[in-house]
Amino acid sequence: MLGMSHNTFLLLDAVVTIIGLIVLITRFKLHPFIALIIASAFLGLTAGMPANLIIKSFQDGFGGVLGFVGIILALGTMLGKMMADSGGADQIARTLIRAFGKEKVQWAMMFAAFLVGIPLFFEIGFVLLIPLVFIVARRTGVSIIKIGIPLLAGLSAVHGLVPPHPGPLLAIGVFGADIGKTILYGLIVALPTAIIAGPIYGTFIAKYIPGHASQELMDQLASEPESSTLPSFSITLVTVLLPVFLMLLKTFADVALPDGNFFRVWMDMIGHPISALLLALLLALYTFGARQGIDSKRILKLLDASLAPTAAIILIIGAGGGFKQMLVASGVGDVIGHMAVNAQISPILLAWLVAAVIRIATGSATVATITGAGIVLPVVDLIPGVNRELLVLATGAGSLILSHVNDAGFWLVKQYFNMTVAETFKTWTAMETILSIVGLIFILLLSLVV
Repeated sequence: MLGMSHNTFLLLDAVVTIIGLIVLITRFKLHPFIALIIASAFLGLTAGMPANLIIKSFQDGFGGVLGFVGIILALGTMLGKMMADSGGADQIARTLIRAFGKEKVQWAMMFAAFLVGIPLFFEIGFVLLIPLVFIVARRTGVSIIKIGIPLLAGLSAVHGLVPPHPGPLLAIGVFGADIGKTILYGLIVALPTAIIAGPIYGTFIAKYIPGHASQELMDQLASEPESSTLPSFSITLVTVLLPVFLMLLKTFADVALPDGNFFRVWMDMIGHPISALLLALLLALYTFGARQGIDSKRILKLLDASLAPTAAIILIIGAGGGFKQMLVASGVGDVIGHMAVNAQISPILLAWLVAAVIRIATGSATVATITGAGIVLPVVDLIPGVNRELLVLATGAGSLILSHVNDAGFWLVKQYFNMTVAETFKTWTAMETILSIVGLIFILLLSLVV
């Protein structure tokens, strides 16, 4: 093929395809769902795959991802909507603010976002918690950047590193990692990473960019609901953390109990992400719904409304799964895997680098996670003893880096915090990059002991 070896051609083909994918999304503003389908078809055709195998590979990848993640997304979104409308998130934030006091309010905001963000998409968590930034800024007089950056760091850290967020869940499915161990390791890495990128960096950068909230947004968002209408802190915490507790309990049972043990068999079912989120949602229907006086008709409307915004996300994730499968079926993944083995690059570092490059180029953490995981997957089989859970975290950390003008989150933060593009780079972009690099450092340190 043009004087090249087959492996060299496949590698060049993959590079051209990924560049084309990036150009379609960034230059021509094509929807990522359509762009991923086109890129998948192009890769399959140019790699010499039979036409029927191209379609089948894409379908298998699409369905394989959504058969699991689609259900998780729906249940997690419903749980988040119930928490949002009941005031549960507001209760968590208020309680932590009272506990930390005005002087350390930035720490309260980071912990609130970290807890509330566990079952929520970043965008949903942002919209849910941004009124608290304005409320706290008005109440305490503290800089909006000093309060806001820790909140964004808490949301981003769990979004990239802690299941049941879609990114880590996608990578878990690709790498075949254990979800309980990934949650445990993810929490170990995410918390100190969020502290460094959030309260510590936020306090530093607020000295130079204090931020000036839009008065219009302040008037619109800084309304304070009556405390008596909110669920209690303990009930909110139990409801939100129930799925995480059940999944961790499943992992403990798998480690401590033998195969066939009655308790282990049941925990494998109850602690499965789908079962755990379903049980948490059923509990939320009472704690955030009936107990708060919300009637069944209103609950049904809330659940219906929660699903509409996730349609595009689900389609993109499915198409990303199809593209990942095309990388595998065409043989590109094997070529990259063998190159990594021959170059003796750490699989953890490779996973981070690939996800980081795709994130910078496309602006999508989800596309970066699933594409990066598909590219790195063959390395798992070629290098014995690779920790799959840490590969998941490395991919997630790489997907957070350098959010800039091709990322919707960049503009979301810019507009809400009333900043210039340059100020957004110095605050939001810098914070995301710190999260990514510090997260990688903690993952590499953790790899020395697990």
